[in-house]
Amino acid sequence: MTPISRATPDSPWPQALLELLASHAVIVRVVLAGLRGSAPREAGATMLVSADGSVGSIGGGHLEWEATQAARALLDHGGRSGVLLRRRLGEHLAQCCGGVVDLWLERWTAADRPLLLAAAAAAADDLPQLLDSRIDADGGVHRQLLPAATAAPLQLVRDDGDGSARLRQRLDVLRLPLWLFGAGHVGQALAPILATLPFRLRWIDSRPGLFPADLAAGIETCVADDPVALLAEAPLAGRYLLMTHDHPLDYALCQALLRRGDAAFIGMIGSASKAARFRARLARDGLDGQLIACPVGIGGIRSKLPAAIAVSVAAQLLQGLDSAAPAAQPGADDGCRLDQPQGCARCGSVRVATAMAAVR
Repeated sequence: MTPISRATPDSPWPQALLELLASHAVIVRVVLAGLRGSAPREAGATMLVSADGSVGSIGGGHLEWEATQAARALLDHGGRSGVLLRRRLGEHLAQCCGGVVDLWLERWTAADRPLLLAAAAAAADDLPQLLDSRIDADGGVHRQLLPAATAAPLQLVRDDGDGSARLRQRLDVLRLPLWLFGAGHVGQALAPILATLPFRLRWIDSRPGLFPADLAAGIETCVADDPVALLAEAPLAGRYLLMTHDHPLDYALCQALLRRGDAAFIGMIGSASKAARFRARLARDGLDGQLIACPVGIGGIRSKLPAAIAVSVAAQLLQGLDSAAPAAQPGADDGCRLDQPQGCARCGSVRVATAMAAVR
């Protein structure tokens, strides 16, 4: 299957669907709407299927192949606009996962653009809204946008009485704030990876002209004469990667972040000797340099290729992330309890001392 959109597989699905409808009359959205036991993707994973390709994945293998065939059949309409399928991965598809999954398939056409535009705006701004969709017994699909302040990220309800089903899916996605300082070789390799992961990326450098022209969707860039001063507007419980071309600037950022005291993660590129020098200086300044992950990245990777370092750093950032955390921005309201040793149960944020415990 070949991609049919510039949107990445992990772009918000409403925007990706809008792009596809610009060149295709009909698109079928396939959602992994429910699962029990082991499955190749998480609930909510989405794939968009047209007559000549697809974007996204619900896990690959025989499950995705069969889902694609079912979506292609739905493209031809045949009187139905939606269908809910249940598949046992072991019994039906001979996949070793062994779980049971529910697949939600629904047609979208140009007539749905007004609703999609509203959904895409809500997803882009992380507004607490959900798409409430219903497939009736005859295969008709009915949709509406609803407030979602306290709703679960995904809820599938079957009505065995009349054969209908309802799917409610939140449009706001938990993307933890991550600031990347430095647009050198490693930053250039790392930023596109981070854009596909559950982070809201802000990429900062003091040198103009370094950011690539073909930035991945969702990356905010900033050319700043004084990167340290930007920390005054940094979000609560943010994650920070220090990869600048200037060691004094790296140190100043370390000082400022440790004095803030609310970072969830601070990682810095550098050698073991750089780490030792920085930690000694920070100790003289009354700051705990052990809270800085330096060299940043998981252990066991000796390659110094920018791409290898980028993969290592991305892997470390993913360690400890709770994919089941509720869809809310860290520190977005007074309910965020960063004072708890285990972190905030509502948004998954933790103080830097907690986040770095696994690094030392």
